[in-house]
Parts: sequence; structure tokens; C-alpha cells
Amino acid sequence: MIDGSSLARTQWRLGVTIGRIARRWRGRLDARIAEFGLTEARWLALLHLARGGEGLTQKQLAARLSVEGPTLVRTLDWLEREGLVERREAAHDRRAKTLHLTRKALPLIGRIEAAATEVRAEILAGIPEAELAACLHVLERVAERVGACLPGTAPAAEQEEPADGHRVA
Repeated sequence: MIDGSSLARTQWRLGVTIGRIARRWRGRLDARIAEFGLTEARWLALLHLARGGEGLTQKQLAARLSVEGPTLVRTLDWLEREGLVERREAAHDRRAKTLHLTRKALPLIGRIEAAATEVRAEILAGIPEAELAACLHVLERVAERVGACLPGTAPAAEQEEPADGHRVA
């Protein structure tokens, strides 16, 4: 914080608070989902595919998850070995693979969604809907300013709500 103004202090506190909330929220969700045998990388990949990502290429999914291709390949290898995801040759490019959930993945995704709903309800209990809506409005404006939307993804207001209560891009 360069100056000691009230605005500068509030802005600094907001940044710190957003980071703290994100870490702790994700930590609570990870702890709840750990019983399913999934790491954060694995459940995030599954949720992105479940939320309209069917048929994405590995490259597109990596961009949405903000990870490098080789990192995602290891995750997808594990998901494929477990019978949760299958890779298919892309019709538009034989070198590319598209990703598809298997029937085996669907009940697991339901359990992840249920756990996330519980965590979200616990965290947000007692906060009036109007206050949540105002907070969301401000945070979406902040997200636009920091470029939170990746190329090829919808603006924050148009994205479907993810299981963990955060915009998952």
C-alpha cells in the first residue's frame, strides 16, 4: 500500500480477502471431495467437461483450466485409466483429441456437485440474497478488470455457476 488513504487500505484489504477466501473455500471443497479419491485437478477437469465441455480438445480444456498441456495430459491419463473420460480423434483435426465423459463418471460428478452445494450452503449461510447479489455484481466487475475470462470463454455473468461457487474458467 503506497499511500495511507482509506481507499488504498480498502483496496488492499479487498485483494487480500479475495485471495484468502479463494484458498480457504477451495481447501474446504478439496477436503470434502478427497473422500472420492480425486485431486483438485481431476475434479476440476471432470466438472469442466460436465458443464458443457463435452467434445473439447485437450488444448481447449487446458486453456479453460489455466494449466499447461503436459500437466493436463497426466490428469487425463489418470481419468482415462479410471474409466471416467475417453479421448476420441477430433473430426476437424486427426492430430487433436476430443474429450468425453463416460457413464461411469456421471454418478461421481453428481456426488461432487452435492458436496459442493453443501460447502457453498455452509459458507454462505445467513447472508441475505440481496447482499450476495450485490457482492457478486462487484466481484464480476473486478473480474472483468483483471481479465478473469480467458479467450474463448463467456464473460463472468454468462458462465454457468460451477460446483465450488467460483467461476471456473
